[in-house]
Amino acid sequence: MSGLALSLLDLEADAKVCLEAEDYQRRPGKWCAGCGDFGALNAVKRLLAKEQLQPEKMVFVSGIGCSSRFPHYVNAYGFHGIHGRALPLATGVKLARPELDVFVVMGDGDCTSIGAGHWIHATRYNANMVVLMLDNNIYGLTKNQTSPTTPLGYASMTSPRGAVLPALDPLQATLGISNASFVAQTADWVPPHLYATLQAAYEHPGFSFVRILQRCPKFTDDIFAENVKNPDTTELLVHEEGVDPPGLEKLFKARRVHDPKNIDEARSLARRTDMLRLGIFFRDDSMPVYDEVRAVPPVTPQEKINRLNKEFERYAV
Repeated sequence: MSGLALSLLDLEADAKVCLEAEDYQRRPGKWCAGCGDFGALNAVKRLLAKEQLQPEKMVFVSGIGCSSRFPHYVNAYGFHGIHGRALPLATGVKLARPELDVFVVMGDGDCTSIGAGHWIHATRYNANMVVLMLDNNIYGLTKNQTSPTTPLGYASMTSPRGAVLPALDPLQATLGISNASFVAQTADWVPPHLYATLQAAYEHPGFSFVRILQRCPKFTDDIFAENVKNPDTTELLVHEEGVDPPGLEKLFKARRVHDPKNIDEARSLARRTDMLRLGIFFRDDSMPVYDEVRAVPPVTPQEKINRLNKEFERYAV
């Protein structure tokens, strides 16, 4: 059914329809030519089609930034929130409607600066959702300001002489939060790896944090240039419980067998700067999941009335 403009009501009326990747795109994405957001959107559409997720049963939540336009382009329910507040909004959605598939899309500034407090606690809560942090190392939508992940010395409109502080590493930070259960890194210029990582994140029962390294052709076109041009600068983390897309071994010769259950090794690898590493750094499906721990048994309208009447009777004269 590719090419059809399917509405939520149409799909709800015929839940058995077989959806293709393009059926999940509401409208064409409007980003700069060469923006890594296009690759992320294509990978997400592939995932939705693979899982045959019904648009009326999923929600995309975002904050503010170039990547936060996602909800406008995906054929699903969406909530375009305010800067840094995507995670508390998404957590509220998941607690109120636990049966929905919740996806969160943020940029590096949205997540690690303005939303840093929410990022820490959302990771600790470990609510069941897929969280995509598209990291282009800059504030792009507001036109080239230094973000927490901007490399030391890299110039921007707010730091014309270069960033004066070392960049924050989202992997190291997330791995240091108690109850973190899934931490991965992938890149927009390696589509098979990006898709496989999103698939693993969706299958994980808990807060799946995926950092997507993303090219910005306007403001940070040179940051990942060497990694894109020379695959020998990248090491893939592979394991039977990780991701290892077929065919990539021909291009990426550097491969490391890493057990994603080993958090100490995951933290050690995240600290190293000798190579760019892609893969699942840590995964533990046994961590407590917030929306399950806080789950409230369903209550019928009559049961609610009975409880209210019982409470009122306590104050009857």
